[in-house]
Amino acid sequence: MEHLRAVKSPPEVALIQQAIDITEKGFRRILPFVKPGVWEYEIEAEFAHEFIRHRSRGFAYTPIIAAGANSCVLHYIENARQCREGDLLLMDVGAEYGNYAADMTRTIPVSGHFTPRQKQVYQAVLRVMRQATQMLKTGNLWEEYHKAVGEVMSEELINLGLLTIDEVKNAPEDRPAYKKYFMHGTSHHLGLDVHDLGHRYRPFAPGMVFTCEPGIYIREEGLGIRLENNILITETGQIDLMANIPVEPEEIETLMQV
Repeated sequence: MEHLRAVKSPPEVALIQQAIDITEKGFRRILPFVKPGVWEYEIEAEFAHEFIRHRSRGFAYTPIIAAGANSCVLHYIENARQCREGDLLLMDVGAEYGNYAADMTRTIPVSGHFTPRQKQVYQAVLRVMRQATQMLKTGNLWEEYHKAVGEVMSEELINLGLLTIDEVKNAPEDRPAYKKYFMHGTSHHLGLDVHDLGHRYRPFAPGMVFTCEPGIYIREEGLGIRLENNILITETGQIDLMANIPVEPEEIETLMQV
């Protein structure tokens, strides 16, 4: 089953795409809804409403709706805090459709506009996501992929003033310095389960669907940003199945003003 489920057939990919398209509808619904004073659970309810009205059975996994410092808690699921002016809101949600899962993360400004610091960190995460996406290709290996993403993240953290070159160079190989601010993996298999089966020593192959979800979590600033898209590996490269879901900070700001 581990070998079989890792590679998706075209009908399976179509079901994942349908789950993703429903997830997009939910995200676009909440963008103009989010404002200071809204509660995390109200945002969860808006997603649930949109998912179910499009024939999803609901969330593919327990949603994370994390405002302010909650965005630095990786598996925050209480969804019980009120959103405040100046907060970032991290949302890790995905619809289910036909037993298949979508898995999206977006981080938006509660006030409708990113501060300069928030946008600086956001753009760093976005650059890592885009470079990591290009590494999800046939023949690449799990360990090599994550090591390469770590090197890209380290450079971004140095540019943000969070790490020094010496800290990166002198860190032990099994505990790289970037893990202080990016402590989870970049990708996992996606399919019938949000963390689907797949062997970590098997080379990436056409038909595999992976998440791509780098993040930077600065606890001392109460600032956590994660971005996540779902990527289909093909014989010649990859297809971003979430390419239509807004991720550019300027587009998000515009849609929040509607």
